[in-house]
Amino acid sequence: MVNVGVLGATGMVGQRFIELLSGHPKFKITALTASARSAGKRYQDAVTWHLDSQIPEAVQDMVVVDTDPSQVKDVEIVFSALPTEHAAIVEPQFAAAGMGVASNASAMRMEPDVPLVIPEVNPEHLELIDNQRKNRGWDGFIVTNPNCSTIALVMTLKPLYDEFDIQRVYVSTMQAVSGAGYNGVPSMAILDNLVPFIGGEEEKMESETLHLLGDFDGETVTPASFGVSASCHRVPVVDGHTEAVFMEMEEDFAVEDVKNAFRNFKGLPQKLGLYSAPSTPVIVREEDNRPQPRMDRLTQRGMAVTVGRVRKDDVFPQSLKYVLLGHNTVRGAAGASILNAELINEIM
Repeated sequence: MVNVGVLGATGMVGQRFIELLSGHPKFKITALTASARSAGKRYQDAVTWHLDSQIPEAVQDMVVVDTDPSQVKDVEIVFSALPTEHAAIVEPQFAAAGMGVASNASAMRMEPDVPLVIPEVNPEHLELIDNQRKNRGWDGFIVTNPNCSTIALVMTLKPLYDEFDIQRVYVSTMQAVSGAGYNGVPSMAILDNLVPFIGGEEEKMESETLHLLGDFDGETVTPASFGVSASCHRVPVVDGHTEAVFMEMEEDFAVEDVKNAFRNFKGLPQKLGLYSAPSTPVIVREEDNRPQPRMDRLTQRGMAVTVGRVRKDDVFPQSLKYVLLGHNTVRGAAGASILNAELINEIM
């Protein structure tokens, strides 16, 4: 078993890490960190648990420690659910102390020697870990997963990017409130409402998408060259980001070929049979009214992305439209970091 820790264990994503790691066949939680006001308390006394599940028994009496590498002993990998501004300072400290950091935070995502990875999409980018260690003198490392809405989008773009020539992608998101954390969106601001702006989200989707699908030469990543334009919106849904995608192709295509590309898509995690990997990363629904958050967000334990309404556009030639849904705190956050760690543990 690999001893692991969770940084920021009392927050929403930290709780999801703990839930998903409970009963994991290869990872054992031996350290939980949080802010100074929680340090020294038993986890069940320090946390306000927001998930539908119960706090796993294995961590209920675990004493929370300060988020400092000197307080985390005999741990190989830490999963970071820290706020961005804190992660930028603390994550390098843990990597310098010899631990692997599988981060959900955005602080280090676009650093040139830090892998930004979706295991089914660009596992070869993990080779940047060697460069990172040389550049920074670390025994440990940092690997990041993308923004929650980006992950769901790119999971569906990868099979199309491999088989078709994409010219432009336009995406409009309808994002769940859990993506902002438990206290992130006041109820009076979102009930009976839609908020048409999420700070920094559109920029992340546009830059991270091209980076993930970029060419890696062993040293640097050259971003993909097609255009991406995003518009991001907060909606009164608890979990599950829905995205409407409009795509212009270089040449004509058959809708059934697109669906087959989705259905046949497999990546390295599926070939290796990794514990958290969905057997089918992209699920195609044929019903006109699917996907829907309540019905589809937990497909394949929340680790698959569901697509529906796959069709040609009637107005613009050589254009494709579809709707996708991904669980933002599972596949889009904690589950993504855990799958990254599983892959690293398997191949490195």
